[in-house]
Amino acid sequence: MTRLAHDRYCDEVAHQAGRFGSVLSSGADLSATVPTCPDWTLEDLVRHVGRALRWTELIVRTRAQEDVPIDRAPGAAGPDARGDAAALESWLAESAATVVRALREAGPDGRAWSWSGEHTAGFWARRVTHELVVHGADAALAAGRSVEPVAADVAADAIDEWLDIVRFVQRVVPDGPARALRAPGRSIHLHATDTGADLDAEWLIELPEDGVTWRRGHEKATVALRGPLTDVLLAFYRRIPVDAPGLQVLGDRELLELWLEKATFA
Repeated sequence: MTRLAHDRYCDEVAHQAGRFGSVLSSGADLSATVPTCPDWTLEDLVRHVGRALRWTELIVRTRAQEDVPIDRAPGAAGPDARGDAAALESWLAESAATVVRALREAGPDGRAWSWSGEHTAGFWARRVTHELVVHGADAALAAGRSVEPVAADVAADAIDEWLDIVRFVQRVVPDGPARALRAPGRSIHLHATDTGADLDAEWLIELPEDGVTWRRGHEKATVALRGPLTDVLLAFYRRIPVDAPGLQVLGDRELLELWLEKATFA
């Protein structure tokens, strides 16, 4: 599947970081529990994202040939004082700006180690974009705010990337939870109901014995999840329930629930 242009990812990193920061400037309670990551407070979430941005910037800027410890990344520790929303917002914005500069300078084909085996800055531009999309939604939910719709091309690419990650994890961590995603003859269909004909925002996911496969398109499946694209994305990432308003499950709900339980990042 064709990815977005490198500059598009870079632009979206800046945009998503700004949306995330707006949650902090709105007076959100930094001690609030993140409902989708219940071991974290909102402040913990911000610091996690900022550290990830700083680590990525170091990898891309130095054209790293191997993994580097996150504590080597300049500025990764974040503000010294806890509970300072303004300082956190400023640090997050600066973290995003530094990684965008590094990504633009490297270009999509610039060498940069990654855990995926795809050692390019282009991999990191895509990964950071969707890290911010999903964790930005986490921040909004923690603050009791509604999640703003994500641009359709970005949301669709986020689903593509998640499917690629699950397939990768199933291959390299054969004893992990994703091993259970083998159900020959059964399939999952995702169907965005609010996009035009210029964007193919439907997916068919199949679960053969040799690992997950997927493709874009409208095809019958064992179970279908239908609704607005951003909501489909968030449900697929387990950020909102599949029976949230606007979403519809048709067919074998247990198969969809199996996917949501076993499809994991690591």
